[in-house]
Amino acid sequence: AVVSTQSTGQLKLACEGYGVELVQYENENTLARIIELITKDLSEPYSIYTYRYFIHNWPYLCFMAKVEDSIVGAIVCKLDIHKKGNYRGYIAMLAVDKEHRRKKIGSSLVQKAIQTMIEHNCEEVVLETEITNQAALNLYQQLGFIRDKRLLKYYLNGVDAFRLKLWLK
Repeated sequence: AVVSTQSTGQLKLACEGYGVELVQYENENTLARIIELITKDLSEPYSIYTYRYFIHNWPYLCFMAKVEDSIVGAIVCKLDIHKKGNYRGYIAMLAVDKEHRRKKIGSSLVQKAIQTMIEHNCEEVVLETEITNQAALNLYQQLGFIRDKRLLKYYLNGVDAFRLKLWLK
């Protein structure tokens, strides 16, 4: 199962055992830290406008992982109507601070985003990742994503990407 739930219907997150709390994006004050985290990890340079496009249109699909008052992870997503009128979720960015990896933060952020997408009638979720990013490929495969297609020279650095897809219905 992609998303596990407790009997109360609340999402049970693996990262909770590490003192990590997942919170929804609140305001512009946290944007600089989100950008800093994502810039360290992703090969594509995004402008402030790209972040604002996602965060301001879909703030309910942007989550941060916090340890005490420090933001150690973030996921930025969107949800749109796709072909045939189906809702399709898109994971645009996911990053976890290197010092806080191997604590299930990344997978918990993805699960939290997917659960929220499901609550908004999402039928499938897609994303792209570099074919050389084995950690990301493993994470998404464990969550049920499959390799949908290979996108040649997709990134500015010339590396190919896999489009990964998760069908929810």
